[in-house]
Order: sequence, then structure tokens, then C-alpha cells
Amino acid sequence: MIKKKGEIMNSDVTNFTKIRSIMEEVIDHGVGNLVPALELLLNEAMKLERDMAVGAKSYERTEHRRGYANGFKERNYQSSVGSLKLQVPQARGLSFYPKCLEKGERSEKALKLAIAEMYVQGVSTRKVSAITEELCGMEVSSSQVSSCAKLLDEELDKFRSRPLTGKYAYVYLDAEYEKIRHDGSVIDMATLIAVGINEKGRREVLSVSSRLSEAEVHWREFLLEMQKRGLSGLRLIISDAHEGLKAARRAVFPSVKWQRCQFHMSQNAQSYCPKKSMREDIALSMRKIFQSPDYETAQEQKRKTIEKYAISAPQFTNWLENNIEEGLTCFSFPENHHKRIRTTNGLERVNREIKKRTRVVTLFPNVASSERLITSVLQGIHEEWASGSQYLDMNLLK
Repeated sequence: MIKKKGEIMNSDVTNFTKIRSIMEEVIDHGVGNLVPALELLLNEAMKLERDMAVGAKSYERTEHRRGYANGFKERNYQSSVGSLKLQVPQARGLSFYPKCLEKGERSEKALKLAIAEMYVQGVSTRKVSAITEELCGMEVSSSQVSSCAKLLDEELDKFRSRPLTGKYAYVYLDAEYEKIRHDGSVIDMATLIAVGINEKGRREVLSVSSRLSEAEVHWREFLLEMQKRGLSGLRLIISDAHEGLKAARRAVFPSVKWQRCQFHMSQNAQSYCPKKSMREDIALSMRKIFQSPDYETAQEQKRKTIEKYAISAPQFTNWLENNIEEGLTCFSFPENHHKRIRTTNGLERVNREIKKRTRVVTLFPNVASSERLITSVLQGIHEEWASGSQYLDMNLLK
């Protein structure tokens, strides 16, 4: 029987009934049944998606057919609720892959490519050759790596170069380092990262770029690129006190206020302790300054700290007097924002998520491979933030 366009077959009804019963099972018996329920749900959803892509059910004769079902491929899929055993539908006659898996696999694809590139370019021969075929699901050749990389890079380039619409009052800046082969040697290459808070109070990954270092020229180019893409409404930059970053910030955004990360400042203070036994006490004094309810109280705590250590730790008090104002800029902004704009801790957590994936590779074969994997991880985080809860109430910012 030839199926008319738009007609719902009995098998469609059966599939939807099965999905509905799965969801009712979860509702009735709680999340304890979530993993098997999700396995069934995703398997059914992927089969429906393949039917829609092919334009017909298996063995169905119809003029609307665009390809053919070609069995299933078993795979384990790591989700936020646990490992799922899935039957991923295959097709021939057309390019098909379930969209419901694409988002979660972007960083996995990049990781596979990084390992595959290592193998192809001879970066590592121990263990890599043994796991590449199983991990990548293919015999790895340079042409296959190049083809896969091109498709993924096109998507990631769009993310990195997208227009920055709207306004971003707060921008966090930081860098993380990876070991990369470059010009015949191994170097520690910096990846510069920017995260902003948009008008809705949600975080966004604004930019990511691999550079040779954190020198002023690299940070300045990084900031100018964001400016060209439309970065506007900026009222505060939060970062550490790296000299290259400080100089670039002053050159590109001279009128924008700067909040020096209080966490890094507290660590810097430790280097001015004349005795190890004083470190804990000085750390406590720094916390009292930074955790003050307002600017006036912070100034009073600063005065008391300087008086307390004027004789026993003169280098510390000199450093404190010359630098503490850089860590108190947050008091110019709404009190409810202070906790989240006084440090780069949120961005540090992002860097730890990146490290979870990059430590598997250890040594990247080239800059593109490193930037590809890091961008993939960051794009996934960006998408989670977009659908997540509000980070800051921007209505408080006048």
C-alpha cells in the first residue's frame, strides 16, 4: 500500500503510544526508572526521526521515499543521569544521524578527532593505535580525519564568529593552557576565553581563541575581535592582574571599570608574608576586607589590617595599600551582584570542565586540534546556560 503524504500509519500510533506509556511509567514510579525509560524513549525517537528522514517506514512502498533503513548500531551514550545503551538507526542513500544525539556528541567528536590526529601524525604510538579504531569507529587515515574535521570546524567557526547582539554589562576574562606541538617543538599555548552576562541575566560564552601567549598583543586582538562582532553595553571587566591583559584592557576599553579577582588577590597576598605562620592570619584579614557589606566597611577593615601588620609585615601592607582598590570595584554595583562579580571563580569552573576532556589527549598535535576540542566543550556549556536559570537579576543594574 502506498502511503499518502501526511497520512498517519498504525505503526506511528503504536510508537507514540509506547512513548506515552514510558513517560507514564516514570511519572508513576519516579526517577528510579529514568535510565531504562530514557533508553526506550530515545530509541523510539531515533527510529521515528529516521523514518521522517527516509520518508517511509521499513519495507514501505511509497513515492516519497528518499533512502532506506540500514539496521542499527549499538553504542553507549553518557548522559547526565547515567550510561544509556542505545540502538542508533543507520540509513543508506542519504546522510542521516539523529539530531537528539548531535548536541551531546559535539565535544566527543572533537576528542576523537584529536586522538585520531595524534595517531595519523605519529605523535604517539603507544596505546593510541590500539584504541583509535574502537573509539572512532573507523580505520583512521589522514583524509578521513581531514574530512571529519572540516565538517566540525565549520560549525565551531560559526559559533566563534557569531554576532554579539544585545548588551553585556559584565565580561569575565581568563586563559587556560594546553601542551601543543608547534613548529617542531612542544609549547604551552594559551587559550583566551571570554564569558559575558547578557540582558536577561544569563551567561554566554562570548569568545575563545588559541594564542601563543597572554602577551598584550594577543589579548588586544582578542578584545578587538569581540568589539567588531558587536560587544556593547560593557560596564565591568572581571579578570586577574596579568600584565598583558591589563594593558590590552586599558587600550581597548579604557573607560570600562575593572574588578580584579579577589580570589587571586588573596593568593597574591600570601607571597608577601614574611613567615609561613602568618599566612592563615593574613588570609583571614583579606577575607574580612572582601566580605564587607559595603565599600566604607571594606575601607575600615583595610585600615585595621595595615595598622596590624605595619611592623611585622611591611611589604604586605605596602602591597595592600597600593593594590586593594582594584579588588573593591564590585562595591560600585548592586549588592546582590557582589558575590558573582568579585572573582573569576565561575570561569575557573569552566576551565576545569575543559581540563576533564583535554587531559585525555595530554599533547595536542596542532593548534587547530586543541581549539576544536575546547570550543566544542564551551559551545556545549553555552547551550546549557541558554536553557538554564538566570545567573543575575539585571533589573537591579541601573
